Amino acid sequence: MDTDNTTGPTIAASKVEGTEVYNLQGDKLGSIDDLVIDKVSGQVRYAALEFGGFLGMGTDLYPMPWSKLKYDTAKDGYVVNLDKSQLEDAPRYARDSEPAYTRDYGRKVYDYYGETWV
Repeated sequence: MDTDNTTGPTIAASKVEGTEVYNLQGDKLGSIDDLVIDKVSGQVRYAALEFGGFLGMGTDLYPMPWSKLKYDTAKDGYVVNLDKSQLEDAPRYARDSEPAYTRDYGRKVYDYYGETWV
């Protein structure tokens, strides 16, 4: 399998991790740290966005519904319709304390971003 090819409609998770995330104004918000995949459906439920801190130190992870991220080929990154102040109040967790991704937790995250948990 050619995982170096990122020009098609699919991409390997390892290529998504580390990809930068921008808001609509072009400001860098952070980067994708990890993807959380539903074991039953196979759908990507969340992108864990690394945001805050300095040089990777003191950063928290912000689970965001995958559907909020849109890939922008010109930026070679993902774009979300959020600003930094919205992220500051978003659900988050410290790198060393990953939450249990239960349905209740999912609803809380999706509700924050105005999405419907299915």
